[in-house]
Amino acid sequence: MSFRGLHDADPLDPSVLLLQHRHRSHSVDTEQDVLRPRQQMRVFLSMWRMDPRIRPYVIRAGFYGIYRLGHIIIDWPLITCLVERWRPETHTFHVPLGEMTIMLQDVAIILGLRIDGPAVTGTCMVDVAELCGELLGVTPPADALRGLTISIRCLCQQLSTPGPDADEVTLERSARGFILALMGSFLFPDKKGVHVHMCFLPLLRDLTLTSTYSWGGAVLAHTYRELCRASLDRICGISGCITLIQLWSWERLHVGRPDFGRSVPFAAPPFLHALHDDDIDGVVDEDMVDGLPVQHGVQPEAEAAVEPEPALPLGCRWRVPLTRVLNPSGVLLLYRDQLDAQTSDQVLWQPYVGEVVDRLPLYA
Repeated sequence: MSFRGLHDADPLDPSVLLLQHRHRSHSVDTEQDVLRPRQQMRVFLSMWRMDPRIRPYVIRAGFYGIYRLGHIIIDWPLITCLVERWRPETHTFHVPLGEMTIMLQDVAIILGLRIDGPAVTGTCMVDVAELCGELLGVTPPADALRGLTISIRCLCQQLSTPGPDADEVTLERSARGFILALMGSFLFPDKKGVHVHMCFLPLLRDLTLTSTYSWGGAVLAHTYRELCRASLDRICGISGCITLIQLWSWERLHVGRPDFGRSVPFAAPPFLHALHDDDIDGVVDEDMVDGLPVQHGVQPEAEAAVEPEPALPLGCRWRVPLTRVLNPSGVLLLYRDQLDAQTSDQVLWQPYVGEVVDRLPLYA
């Protein structure tokens, strides 16, 4: 799709892009505000330090890679610039070189989520109190509920600290609450990022079965929907899996990419096999806090025989400080200009080759 030029974002042929009159690019010359964040992954991780006893359940369900990916600082001017290029008519980013989009392959490799298997679907007609009692073992207070959603803070308060004598049923319930909160904070955040829809909870009834669903497909569809919504004018925020959008851009585009050498091979952090979790017996590793130096502890002998770590998603290699050599202030206008002037040799068309592909889990 051709456009008029740097100072006129309207397409030359309006027969395909029928929503241009409502698209945020229509007012790109006057709109300088960045989109507001609606993702609370860092808040969630600060409230809920994973108990090592629920780790096997999270691994079994297939969400441990998302937990290890953790919180990555979002470059909101970059996200805003990409949203301005997103077209809801074609579900692609329109750039001078053509059209690009996030695909299932990107979701599987960057986030480590399954992209085959049964679709994530079900009913929204659920009895929240009854469902919480059966699968979580708690009764949430009335002020923690909003329609068919539940407060993530409530889940943290009621399920994050199973007792020292907790049995398997209790630990599995805690794991369900952890995964549900992870979904609401990272994968399927709502408009404010503080509640999660209860429609996901029935799918966590059997965690082994949970791992067979196409969660990657659901995340991609939800992200597409949020990109479409945010691309319209007068929208000031964006939800969805923002980290996926940003890491996709960093893997392929030069705009806003941190000062991270492409020659560095993807490998697990050196402490990954020494510590079995981000917070075991009060020990917090550097993967939990953005750039802050912290001390690492020694794993107790009782935990030494824990099952090995599953393969990490590729997105973990982007857990680096967010530095901008060419754009130290994160100026939206500069990002726009860089995308306008982008050349073919500045795009990594096939980022997943060689060792990256060899390290992928079998389901990808």
